[in-house]
Amino acid sequence: MSRAVFLLGTFAAALAVLAFLVLPVVAIFTHVAPGTLVSQLSNPVVVDALVVSAKTTVYAQALVLALGTPAAYLLATRRFRGRALVVTAVELPLVLPPAVAGIGLLVAFGRMGVLHTSIPFTQTAVVLAVAFVSGPLYVRAAIAAFEAVDPQLVDAARTLGAGPARRFFRVALPLARNGLLAGEALAFARGLGEFGATIMFAGSLQRVTQTLPLAIYAEFDVDFDVTLAISGLLVVVSAVLLIALKLAASWTLSPQTSARRFAPSTSS
Repeated sequence: MSRAVFLLGTFAAALAVLAFLVLPVVAIFTHVAPGTLVSQLSNPVVVDALVVSAKTTVYAQALVLALGTPAAYLLATRRFRGRALVVTAVELPLVLPPAVAGIGLLVAFGRMGVLHTSIPFTQTAVVLAVAFVSGPLYVRAAIAAFEAVDPQLVDAARTLGAGPARRFFRVALPLARNGLLAGEALAFARGLGEFGATIMFAGSLQRVTQTLPLAIYAEFDVDFDVTLAISGLLVVVSAVLLIALKLAASWTLSPQTSARRFAPSTSS
């Protein structure tokens, strides 16, 4: 095979892959007039689903950040027996089928489940479902981010008298910030698009538990224009998150900047 034929073949394959990936996204915005899509965003179904999605996703990500960040720091900086098993358990929801995740949450938190709660089919259930499926993405990225922090910088802070909390907040956290932001962007996008676990554990009740992905499913046979409008909205949000992720990755915090953050307070 000549070099020209090989290059032509790889170029054609690249174009085919690009067309396959781009065409479905473009089709969402070209199937009906753009004005129709925009007008459907004021539909009560869309507005209600947007409010539920925004509220539950923010709550879920706050929970993921509050619990996942210290957990990731511990797993990244400590070596103990059974650590690999713990990390595997944290990552397991990433490969679970969404319906299985929903059933697991239901039998864990349902009235007839392990904890005998009334959480299922409430907004709290949506928050837990979103946190369950999106949290491991953040924790996995956060572990990698904390592992990439130069331990010598943390040791230097220790010798200057900084305690564990100060070393975490003033040294490790700023240095790992890019990785944490990347992980959170992925977790947020995954949580916003969550469907399977949510519908199994929380149901699809308008103004209560019906998120944007669930509204797409509910409106598919009712009003296809509404379905397209919600889909287009989620495409735009996903694109914004992806661009923000790339911008965050292009900005790095230097070790010297981080060192100056705690140095003045330790000189007294």
